[in-house]
Amino acid sequence: MTRGNQRELARAKNQKKLAEQNKGKTKTSATSLAAKKEADAEALRQKIAAKAAKAAEAGGGSGK
Repeated sequence: MTRGNQRELARAKNQKKLAEQNKGKTKTSATSLAAKKEADAEALRQKIAAKAAKAAEAGGGSGK
């Protein structure tokens, strides 16, 4: 059992490192995460619609 102290020191060092990594991060709630996903999905829908409108204006059709 010569490594008992080493393990404890490594564990404490790792906990300190993880605490530093998570220091500036904010935790998001499930509702804010769902709102972000919905906002991203809406932005993607608008982007696809704009691309389709541009293709229809050029007379390209479906583009396949």
